[in-house]
Amino acid sequence: MPEMIVGLIAGVVGLIVGYCIDRVIKGRAHKTRDEILRDIERDAESRRRDLDLQLKEEEIRKREQLEAKMEESREQFRTRERELDRSQSQLEDQLSALGKKERMLQATQQKLADRTRFMDSREAELDRLLKDEQEQLYRISELSREQAAEQLLRKLERELSEETGALIMKHEAEIREVCEEKAREIIGMAVQRYASDHTSETTVSTVDIPSDEVKGRIIGREGRNIRTFEKVTGVDVIVDDTPGVVIVSAFDNVRREIGRLALIKLIQDGRIHPSRIEEIVAETTKEMDENIRRLGLQACEEAGVRGLHPRLVELMGRLHFRVSYSQNVRQHSIEVAHLTGLMAEQLGLDGVLARRCGFLHDLGKAADHEMEGGHPAVGAELLKRYGENAEVVHAAAGHHDDIRPEYIYTVLVAAADAVSAARPGARRETLEKYVRRLEELEALACGFPGVEQAFAVQAGREIRVIVDSSKVTDRQAARLSREMANAIEQTLTYPGEIKVTILRETRNVEYAR
Repeated sequence: MPEMIVGLIAGVVGLIVGYCIDRVIKGRAHKTRDEILRDIERDAESRRRDLDLQLKEEEIRKREQLEAKMEESREQFRTRERELDRSQSQLEDQLSALGKKERMLQATQQKLADRTRFMDSREAELDRLLKDEQEQLYRISELSREQAAEQLLRKLERELSEETGALIMKHEAEIREVCEEKAREIIGMAVQRYASDHTSETTVSTVDIPSDEVKGRIIGREGRNIRTFEKVTGVDVIVDDTPGVVIVSAFDNVRREIGRLALIKLIQDGRIHPSRIEEIVAETTKEMDENIRRLGLQACEEAGVRGLHPRLVELMGRLHFRVSYSQNVRQHSIEVAHLTGLMAEQLGLDGVLARRCGFLHDLGKAADHEMEGGHPAVGAELLKRYGENAEVVHAAAGHHDDIRPEYIYTVLVAAADAVSAARPGARRETLEKYVRRLEELEALACGFPGVEQAFAVQAGREIRVIVDSSKVTDRQAARLSREMANAIEQTLTYPGEIKVTILRETRNVEYAR
C-alpha cells in the first residue's frame, strides 16, 4: 500500500514536473518566434531601404545620361544652326554678286547695242563714201567698172604672186628644218640597221660547153634541134664563133632559166634530139615550178611575212627572175619590207603590217604580162583577190603616187622603195634611156618663162636652172621651183627623187674712165 502511494505520488510529481517543463519550453518557443519575426522585419526593412536607395541611384544615373544626351543634341543643333547661318550668308553674298553681274551684263549689252548701231551707221557712211570715191575715180581715170576691176585684179595677182613666193620660202624653210632632219634620222637609222648587197641582172645567160663539137649537136641536122629547143622553151639560142660558150637570151627570165638548165642537162646527157629535148624541158619546167615555190617561201621567211596565200607565194618566187633596171625584184621586195618595217617601228606603227606592205608592193610585176594595166594596179587587184587587207592593197596601188595616199604605210613603202632603188649599184639604165631622160628633164625646165639655161647633174637626180634676174624675182623663183617640181612629178618617170635648184644672179657692171 505504501508502495502504491509512493508510486502514485511519484507519478503525480512526475506529471507536475512534466507540466512545468512543458510550460517552460512553450514559453521559450514563443519568445524565440517573436524575436525571429522581429529580425525578419528588421531585415526586410533594411532590404527595402537598400532597394529604395539603389532605385534612386539608378534613377539619378539615368537622369544624368539623358541630360548628357540632351546636351549633346542641343550642341549639334546649335552647330547645325551656325552652319545654316553661314550657308544663308554665303547664299545672300552669291545672290548679291549675281545681281551685280546681271547689272553689268545689262550694261554691257546696252553698250554693245549702242556700238552696233554706231558701227551700222559708220558702215553705211563708209559705203556711201566708197561709192562716191569710186564714181570720182571713174570720172578722173575715165575707166569703166570692168576696166578698173581688171587693172585691180592684175595688181592683186602680182602682189599675191610675190606674197605666195614669200610664204612658200618661209614655210619651206621651216618645214625643211624639221622634216628633213626627222626623215633623215628615220631613213638613216633604217638603212643602217638593214644593208644588203646588190648584183646587177642581165637578160642573157651563158652555157659552157666542153667542146665546139657540141655546138653542131645543139643545132642538129638542118637546125631541127635548135628550132625545137627554141619552140619548146620560148628562148633564143645564140651559137656563134665564141669558143666554149652558147648564149641563151630571153626577156622572160623564167623561160631563160628553164632554157639554160635544160640545155645544161642535154649537154650532160649527150642525147640531143627533138623528143629528148621535149622530155628534158618538161622535166626542167616541173623542177622550176618547185624552185619558184621554194624561192617564194624563202623570201617570206627572210622578210618575216606569214600566212600568205599559196598563189601569192608562187608569184613572189617568180619575182626572183624579174629585174627592174637590172635590180632583182625579189631581193628588192625583201629589202623594201625590212626598211618599211624599221621605219614604221621608229614611228610607233605596226612593224609586221608595214613589212607585209613593203614585201608585196611590187607583186604585180610577176603577173603584169598576164593582166592589163601597170604593175601597181595589177598587184592591188591580185592582193585584193587573195584576201589581203586594205593597207596592203593600197600600198601596192599607190607606192608610185598613182593614187592619193590614204594610209601612212603607203607613204613608208614609197620612201623605202625610193631608198632601195637609189642605192649606189642598185639599178642601172642603158645609155640611151639615161641620155633621153636627161634631155627630157632639161627640156621641161627650159619650157618655163624666165629660164635661161637648165643643166641636169648628178646622174639626173638634180636639175639646176638659171633664170633671168630681170624677169624673175626671189619670191617668184621660190614659186617657180615648186611649179617645176610638180611638173616633173606629173610628166616624167624616174627612180628616186629629183632636186630642183633655181639660180638667180644679179650683176652690176660699171666702168671708170
